[in-house]
Amino acid sequence: MLSEALVAVAAAGGSAVVQAAGTDAWTGLRERVARWFGRGDEARERVELERLDRTAGVLAAADSGPGSVRGSSDAARVRDRQEGAWQSRFESLLEGLPEEEQELVAEELRALVKEYAAPASSEAQVSGNVFRGPTAFQVGDGGDGNQQDNRFGVE
Repeated sequence: MLSEALVAVAAAGGSAVVQAAGTDAWTGLRERVARWFGRGDEARERVELERLDRTAGVLAAADSGPGSVRGSSDAARVRDRQEGAWQSRFESLLEGLPEEEQELVAEELRALVKEYAAPASSEAQVSGNVFRGPTAFQVGDGGDGNQQDNRFGVE
């Protein structure tokens, strides 16, 4: 079973894939994600590239299908499913690694997600996120004096 931190990085990876599809960032992210999954195996990288292309196609169809509007409930459900599917894929790879390698490989994924994350703005915006279960969300890097205390459960 993965730690909460590893599950969080897998979720961030799933979000990054879905949010980048159809944008200028897609080509670079697509190649990096395929390399991350391939771990040096070119055949596996090709399989991942095909899988990523299918994801982009599904998302494009959902966003541009008859009567579809990006952000509509149908399109949002498709995006949520794709995000969850990629999160599961990231989790599966991490779970299959020896414990001593998990954090190193997760750090590669964190760097990849950070590289392709939307630029920070001075205004807080939440878009395309999926929260399952008790969730806390905070904007800021901790350096600007922001603080958040969360307690979930019965008091």
